[in-house]
Formats: sequence, C-alpha cells, structure tokens
Amino acid sequence: MIYEHEIPLKSRLYFAKSASVKREIEFHASKILQECGYQEIVTPYFSYHQHQEIDEKKLIRINDKDNHILTLRADSTLDVVRLITKRLGRTTDQKRWFYIQPVFRSPTSEQYQIGAEYLGNCTLLKSIDASIKILEKLELKPHLQISNMMIPKLLSKELDISINYFKDANLQEIFSLGISWLSDLASLQKKEDISRLIDEVPSYLKDELKKIELLTKEIKYDDIIVAPLYYAKMRYYDGLFYRFFTNNKRVGQGGLYNYEGECCSGFALYTDNIIEELINR
Repeated sequence: MIYEHEIPLKSRLYFAKSASVKREIEFHASKILQECGYQEIVTPYFSYHQHQEIDEKKLIRINDKDNHILTLRADSTLDVVRLITKRLGRTTDQKRWFYIQPVFRSPTSEQYQIGAEYLGNCTLLKSIDASIKILEKLELKPHLQISNMMIPKLLSKELDISINYFKDANLQEIFSLGISWLSDLASLQKKEDISRLIDEVPSYLKDELKKIELLTKEIKYDDIIVAPLYYAKMRYYDGLFYRFFTNNKRVGQGGLYNYEGECCSGFALYTDNIIEELINR
C-alpha cells in the first residue's frame, strides 16, 4: 500500500528551510558563474542519445510518438556539449556554459546539480577556481582531491593489471604486487612529496605525475590532497580530475575530457549534498 504522503525513494522534496537554502545556493552560483564568463543553458529533460553513452540499467526510458527511445536526462555534460556543438554552434561563439538542473537515474533517483562546461579549454584551473569561489561564498571549506585518470590507465596497460583495481580502490591488491614505487604512489597524499616520487616512477608516468604537481602549485587553496591512483567511474573524464568532499560526502567534482578531438573542462557541484551540509553545520 502506498500512502498519499509518500514520495518515491531518492526523489526530492524541498520545503521551508531546505527550499530557501537551495534557492540561495543557486542564486550565488549563477551570479559567480556569470562573473566568470559563463552563460546559462537549460537543456530538455528528455534525450534521444543518452542510452548510447550511459549504462541502460541506470536510465529511465520512455518512447516518443514515433516509438523512438527517449530517456530522462541522466547526465547534463553529455547533452550540453552535444547541443552547443551540434545545434547552437552556428549561432554562437560562446565556449563557457553553466546549468542548474537535475539529472535522473533509474528507478527514481533525482540529483540536483550546478555544473559548467568550458569547450576548447585544456586547463582545469578555471573550473577549480570557479568551484572554489562558489563554495567559499557558501562558507564551505571541503577537502580538495587532485587526481589524473591517465595514471591508472597507464598502470593497467603497462603492468597488465585490471583497471577494476583502481575503479574499486582496491589498494590491497596494488600493495600485494610488491612494487615499492607503486606502493609509494598509492600512499601519496601531500603535494610536497610529488617531486620526490617523480624520480622513482617509470618514465611513462613522469609527465602525468608532473601535471598533478603543476596544477597543485597553481591552485590558491589550502586543503589539497593528491590521489594519483584514484579512478572516477565516468566515461568521459580522461585526464586531470578533482573532487571536493567533506564529512565523507562528495560536494563536487570536475575534470578534463575530450569531445570529438576538442579538449574541454567541466565540473558539477551537488546541490543536495551542499544543502545537507549547510543545514546541519
């Protein structure tokens, strides 16, 4: 029996304080992103293409009047970049776009996000700076973790080990390989220790580790952790990557990705987790 007051599991209801906090977060984020040179885009709730790029088990599917497959938007980045380059490309030269909208996953999950994409940009610093400005405006000071997706990919290839070790953060398997420099890499957390490890790792990792080092030197933020072996379970991020988290809760993430040969950067802040942090502090 379903009572009249029940809502589906993982769907969202905002009222009173939570609704007010949500509106405040979105207002400040919108203002800051516009000041950073981003323009807003709101994409359709429905998409024809996401089933081609996202695990179909995670999608909420329906059909249009001609029986073509439609899904509720499960990822904003995919649709924003596709619509800007394929539909709006001839009418605008704007490369920086932001969105404030939910995504939906099967069976009934809603997740509100504040996100931004910078097309044709090969540096992650602007995305990180914009994220920090929003979080600081909200008086949040989460940990910032810097990673590089290429390092786990290269290790998987060169050492002939499963990428799942990194996807699942299975450090026990990595330590069991008995490779001293790899164990040191898995234990690395302080940005100050990167330079020492660069001399220890194989040549195929040196440039990718240096990218983390250079980025951490450019970021104006105190609480930075490095995690060279972290691997995000997302298809499009393929280079430098970052996460903000507090109280073991992820409040944002972003990274570099490639779209049809063009380097791009983007990020998302997770509105629902931020609301919870602001209300409970």
